Amino acid sequence: MEPRGKTPEEGDAGRVTARLLKSHTGEFSLDSILLLKLRGLGLVDLGCLGECLGLEWLDLSSNALTHLGPLAALHQLTVLNVSKNRLTTLEPLAACESLQSLNAAGNLLAGPGQLQCLVGLRSLENLRLQDPLARLSNPLCANPSYLAGVHELLPGLKVIDGERVTGRGSELYQLCRDLDNSLRSSPSPRALEAQPWVEPGYWETWPARSSSILEEACRQFQATLQECRDLDRQAGESLAQAEQALSPAGALSSFMF
Repeated sequence: MEPRGKTPEEGDAGRVTARLLKSHTGEFSLDSILLLKLRGLGLVDLGCLGECLGLEWLDLSSNALTHLGPLAALHQLTVLNVSKNRLTTLEPLAACESLQSLNAAGNLLAGPGQLQCLVGLRSLENLRLQDPLARLSNPLCANPSYLAGVHELLPGLKVIDGERVTGRGSELYQLCRDLDNSLRSSPSPRALEAQPWVEPGYWETWPARSSSILEEACRQFQATLQECRDLDRQAGESLAQAEQALSPAGALSSFMF
């Protein structure tokens, strides 16, 4: 019995094929694909990806890629994400003259030599080699001076690892970086003893000061109150006399002849 042959799906596992590209984009022609997301598919071979000549945005993150050979044909590519792969070189990207943004965090780039291929990319402005939030890095990032080295090698970069290094706002990033380095290198100062904000007794209640105006107002109020009491007493006496005059005994004597 002849051994059972592999199905097309089994034979193409981990490899970019025209069928894979069309199923992910809905395009019938590879030249028509402008944006492509192939994240986390276990890819090890980019296959026919170089036939997507019009490709401008490409996400190949979270795969198992060790080389980027087919990307050399993508002259229109402007944004590329190859983070979290197994890349030791970026050499094919030297031909991607339109590349503006590259995320290569989480690979195996060991030194600045692996970035030499990017020197000729005049449009490259944004480069990421490590991503602390996602816990992605490269061996070359372990060098404390690697940021300065990358900036010197690629002076056209405006953003490195998400931080602006040139242009508007770069001074603030540099100031924060210098402050952070200073805090890390210098020993922590001894905490100073807490000092009161104000002098002792500042919050104590002072006795109310006498005021001639207030005293006069109180005197007039007391006089008015006494006058009201006298009027109330007089009104009570008048009402009592009126009730006595209108009593039944008084009414009968008033009509006797």
